[in-house]
Amino acid sequence: MTNTVEERRATITDVAQLAGVHAGTASRALNARTRGMVSAETVDRVVRAAKQLGYVPNVLARGLRTNSSMTVGVVIPDITNPFFPPIVRGIEAHLQPHGYSALIANTDGFEAGGRGALSSLMDRRVDGLIVASGQRDESSIAELYEAGVKVVLLNRDAGPVPYPLVAGNDASGIQAAVESLYELGHRHLLHIAGPMNISTSAARAAAFEAACRSFDGLIGTVVTADALSIEAGVSAMLPVLSDLSHGITGVIACTDLIAVGVLRAMKQMGVDCPRDMSVIGFNDVQFAEDFCPPLSTVRVPTTAMGVRAAQLLLDALSGADQVAETILLPVTLMTRGSTGPAAH
Repeated sequence: MTNTVEERRATITDVAQLAGVHAGTASRALNARTRGMVSAETVDRVVRAAKQLGYVPNVLARGLRTNSSMTVGVVIPDITNPFFPPIVRGIEAHLQPHGYSALIANTDGFEAGGRGALSSLMDRRVDGLIVASGQRDESSIAELYEAGVKVVLLNRDAGPVPYPLVAGNDASGIQAAVESLYELGHRHLLHIAGPMNISTSAARAAAFEAACRSFDGLIGTVVTADALSIEAGVSAMLPVLSDLSHGITGVIACTDLIAVGVLRAMKQMGVDCPRDMSVIGFNDVQFAEDFCPPLSTVRVPTTAMGVRAAQLLLDALSGADQVAETILLPVTLMTRGSTGPAAH
């Protein structure tokens, strides 16, 4: 008795028959490298047929035919940082339907770790890279560019190297946070920045200073934490809390983890949030609204950033020219219990 398509693994021939096209056309439509050879209407019909049949590409066979590993390297600074897993999920969500897999490398935020991760991934013959490394390591990224490796930068840039960058619109997020506190009556704000060798830390600190200058009578002070961590947030905030004569009533942290450190330091010093001092984070990591108090923060579209970076990389792998463009996705200020009227 012959098995039906539903009872066995669907083949490209099955997909082609359901879509009403030749098997070669179906194969090209499902391959990011060759999709441009097929009309958009045909691609849509083939993709819908593949989903209906639960078709899974034979990645090994395709790799042998195209001299491709069908893998993409993803470099991140710290997999334990809750900011990065949604980005990776976004990347995988776009890669998998196209037959690609992601290899994740963690740098632990060190430049040497970043170079080692890039080298390890290239040794595994990945087809391209999505790099969100913690350090602004321009030399290793420049070497990849000179070697013709397809790369998309994510969240953190690499200086003048002309690769595309996908990030959230940090400047608009900082501006919204400053404006929110200003409208609540705060006139002296503190920004706790991350290390300045990280591009997002430098960009958010610069955006904070610019935003403060745009409001009459608003004073802005910047303090630098030595890491993007809760512990670093505590260490940066405790000296501020030891002398409240400066009149700071609102804090905008570079990341939510630093903001948690700020809240922890305030609790340790008996400073109430938001009665005595308001706090705003950045990123809106999972559970931010479950903190005590619920954390006001700038929501960054992490999953969408991962999807967009993967789209750009697969476009490049299919033959499209890489353009040194910066794509900034919109961010949103989420106002919760950690902000309130300024204490006088």
